[in-house]
Amino acid sequence: MTIDDREYAVAKLRDVSYYRLSGYWYPFRKLTAMVGVREDSFFSGTTFGDVISLYDFDLRLRTAASDAYAPVELSLRAQLGHELGELDECAHLKPALLGKQAQGSSYTTWLDKYRKELRRSHEDFVAHHQSKYSGMLPVWAAVEILDLGSLRYLYSFSPRSVQDKVADGFGLSSPQLTSWMRSLEVVRNACAHHGRLYNRVYAIKPKLPAAGKYKDLDKARSHMTRSFGQLTLIQYMRSARGIGRSRVLSAILSSYPVVKGVPKAHVGMPDDWDDSTLWAG
Repeated sequence: MTIDDREYAVAKLRDVSYYRLSGYWYPFRKLTAMVGVREDSFFSGTTFGDVISLYDFDLRLRTAASDAYAPVELSLRAQLGHELGELDECAHLKPALLGKQAQGSSYTTWLDKYRKELRRSHEDFVAHHQSKYSGMLPVWAAVEILDLGSLRYLYSFSPRSVQDKVADGFGLSSPQLTSWMRSLEVVRNACAHHGRLYNRVYAIKPKLPAAGKYKDLDKARSHMTRSFGQLTLIQYMRSARGIGRSRVLSAILSSYPVVKGVPKAHVGMPDDWDDSTLWAG
């Protein structure tokens, strides 16, 4: 690997760490005869500058992805809290009012975790309810303290009528929305914990509407194991809720660096990726 400025490289390694940067120079390492194993030496022409360009792109992509998903997540919380609140203000604490999945041990496990999250919370609205109502949060407030995994479980515990109303707000079926929530939980956690997005491979494939129903989703259908496919879900959900697609996210993808040996296909972006109403600049 060519390092033109040693002092700059040392400073970067000190600030970012050798271990983290190694995930960005990994694709520049030479291949061996063994599948999935690489040499410790690099392809000819590899530069430290290219590695940093890839790192900086990924940093911007994580920030943009997190910002783009935030209003979608808030909408999910609000809709679920509202629909369950229509049943009972404390529907989340009354499994008899929920669906079949709330009648087993998984709900008990969820409730234990919810109570722990409630005790740990330092939010003012939680303190207010503890002093006024013995800590009994109405469901529209309770959804605000749940992590994404707990929110997804609460959605799955809900009566099918509630699930359908929330999913319909995104033009999806309830099984589809459940799978999307699970998929995007991985994306959000990767962003929150500074994980790599540019070359991430996703084991969870979301359930998509039938081919032909949404042409813009069809264009990303074969790329759902890569970040581009997952981010397309976010753009679709923003559009479906009237939030509007994230132009910043589009701009970040457009800025993918030109680096030898690491094409934009690592993100899952096809050549015509921006030929879509969800991504067009």
